[in-house]
Amino acid sequence: MNRRATTAAIAVSLASALTLTACGGSGGDSVAADAKQTLTVWAMGTEGEKLADVAKVYEKANPNITVKVTPIGWDVAHQKLVAAAAANKLPDVMQMGGSYMTEFADMGALEPVDTKTFKEKDYFPAGWEQGEYDGKTYGVPWYVDTRVLYYRTDLAKKAGIDKAPATMAELKTAAEKYQKAGSKYGLSIQPNGLDSVQSFYQFLYSAGGQIVTKDGETVANSPAAVKALENYTSYFKKGLAAKSVRPGYDVTKDFNTGAVAMFFGGPWHMGLLDDNYPDLKGKWAIANVPTDKTSASMAGGSALTISADSEHKAAAKELVKYLTGTKGQADWYQRTKDLPANMTAWSTGELATDPNMKVWKKQMESAQVSPAQPKWSEITSKIDTAIEDAAQGKASPKAALDKAQGEIESLVQK
Repeated sequence: MNRRATTAAIAVSLASALTLTACGGSGGDSVAADAKQTLTVWAMGTEGEKLADVAKVYEKANPNITVKVTPIGWDVAHQKLVAAAAANKLPDVMQMGGSYMTEFADMGALEPVDTKTFKEKDYFPAGWEQGEYDGKTYGVPWYVDTRVLYYRTDLAKKAGIDKAPATMAELKTAAEKYQKAGSKYGLSIQPNGLDSVQSFYQFLYSAGGQIVTKDGETVANSPAAVKALENYTSYFKKGLAAKSVRPGYDVTKDFNTGAVAMFFGGPWHMGLLDDNYPDLKGKWAIANVPTDKTSASMAGGSALTISADSEHKAAAKELVKYLTGTKGQADWYQRTKDLPANMTAWSTGELATDPNMKVWKKQMESAQVSPAQPKWSEITSKIDTAIEDAAQGKASPKAALDKAQGEIESLVQK
């Protein structure tokens, strides 16, 4: 059983306990925002490490508030959140990825967002939508994430490519030309393993496909989805992409050597390339996802949520307001290079003038959000399996998605 299936099982087994403990706001707003108090905050990965520095700045401006930040690894975040929720020991404020939001909102663990303080119009639509569930909003967008195409410009010249591929057909042609010019693989996409679906989304969404609609209809084997998987797996069949990759594979290493000429990556890859391979500067660029029916990418990122049982909701709201406001967002970008969720932060400085930032902003404007489904992790694990079966030639793309369709239908909440 993979990690997501395991954690989903944990969530189900603890759900009954959580219903008794996290029924929503039992602690009330008992402590005023300006009273002397300690706020507990859980944040994940690099964000958890960086947030401690921001907390110190916030404490200087708000001397009555102590912000205790606990960094949590993404590999254990879900399990820790579920266990803490069931034990009624969630922190006051939590970073929460979009794939978790529905599950914890459905459990009753999260306080609904005050939409008079936090306004939908201030944030990227895809960022705001990730916090919505059952008619309410439970998370304030903190940073957003999507995928764009990274490509080697120096190798493109050698391969006779004079511009970034603008269509899916041009993407495949470019991959073939890169390979003929010496790259081992023209494109790096994930053939198997956990979250292969995140690599597939760019093909699926651009082809007009989905896995589950917002209305709860399962469409994993729609003609558009089948077409997308046929296109995706053709790269493996033609040897244009590696048919297997080891866990933890770092594409930037092969991108640096030229063994891989193109890949779909997130904003953090820019920092990795600049920091680890300074000699590569000026030899790569980014472009929007090539168009099929449209150019669409996945929407990711994280929101900040407040525990339904926090006794410090007023102060927690003020902290979230600072972190997701224009000034706090611009500062966070400088510290982490995470893409701001607040759109007004994009109007000044590097965010407004850097050509790369314009690529990210345009891609975010069309990024698509996964539907609000409590069992979304289980649902996408079925697509992971379909991708692997089709990529390894165990089943045709249609047969693989037909199987996934049948397994997903029983998991969907309508």
